[in-house]
Amino acid sequence: MQEVDISTYTIPTDAPEGDGTLQWDTTTLIVCRIHAAGKIGFGYSYGNRATGSIADHLATQCLLHRSALDIPALHTSMVEQVRNDGSRGICSMAISALDTALWDLKAKLVGASLLDLLGAAQNSVAAYGSGGFTTYSTQQLTAQLSGWIAEGMKSVKMKVGADPSANLQRVRVAREAIGSKADLFMDANGAFNAKQAIAFAARCEEFNVTWFEEPVSSDDLNGLRMVRDRGPSGMEIAAGEYGYDSFYFQRMLASHAVDVLQLDATRCKGITGFLQGAAVASSFGCPLSAHCAPSLHMHVGCVIPGFRHVEYFHDHVRIEEMLFDGFIRPEGGELTPDRSRPGLGLAFKDRDAERFLTWRNR
Repeated sequence: MQEVDISTYTIPTDAPEGDGTLQWDTTTLIVCRIHAAGKIGFGYSYGNRATGSIADHLATQCLLHRSALDIPALHTSMVEQVRNDGSRGICSMAISALDTALWDLKAKLVGASLLDLLGAAQNSVAAYGSGGFTTYSTQQLTAQLSGWIAEGMKSVKMKVGADPSANLQRVRVAREAIGSKADLFMDANGAFNAKQAIAFAARCEEFNVTWFEEPVSSDDLNGLRMVRDRGPSGMEIAAGEYGYDSFYFQRMLASHAVDVLQLDATRCKGITGFLQGAAVASSFGCPLSAHCAPSLHMHVGCVIPGFRHVEYFHDHVRIEEMLFDGFIRPEGGELTPDRSRPGLGLAFKDRDAERFLTWRNR
């Protein structure tokens, strides 16, 4: 590998966004491009722009002038390099962007899509619409959720937890917006304690909520299990998006804390980490769902037998559609990778992104 270009872009949201515990009005995209043998591997993550600086350090120390094909050795080298800095959090997101770029590059070097390089278990994956931010008005919530159903999606997810007095009414509005047949998911982002979450889950049973994500902090494994054990039988408990390695996923599943494990390749050390997490989930017989970054997860999701679905997250969809040539929208609620395009099938639109640039390494 001769060169690694890294840049960060901070993109304003199209409206104020918030969940059960946080509000934001920008999202930062970290882009890594690795050059080797006339090809360019593309990888990305979402996070603090400091992630780009860590990725630059890792590229210099672990990737340059080494074979792009030796991904296991390169991945191990990056993990070892951040030992004293902490291998999770920002360091893990930096590794994620670089690891994904390595896999994209390898697929391009052999002239295959990432899906064909890894080997398909299925040709497409289900997508569910995700947004329903706590900062949205009733009108915004209704328009967004009903819009996804009109586009053919079978499931949608909303945020809850920021305003206890408004939570139940917002769930009622969401159910009315999507009709009786679609699946309604909700995500508290850890806003409740276990007793609060159990009580709220019971009140939502009449609206047939089938998925409750992070009802309590994902670090509170006992609390997650309590909600799972005492909540409505038809409501699955999901978490895992803040997992950075297979040790985290093993602890979560050994605690019987969730019905569905969420993995995020932009956080859990890229494609390599995602596949490791999938192996852990398989050993427990636990289904998988991918968190956000749909342009990335549609490929690796197609590799996993029995994979549940990809989160078609409004914020990331907007950024990826705006800045990624090759962006694919779902059809009939399904995301289907373009296997005629090498790697992830994506090219970054530098000119369109230039106005959002906040840092680059060269």
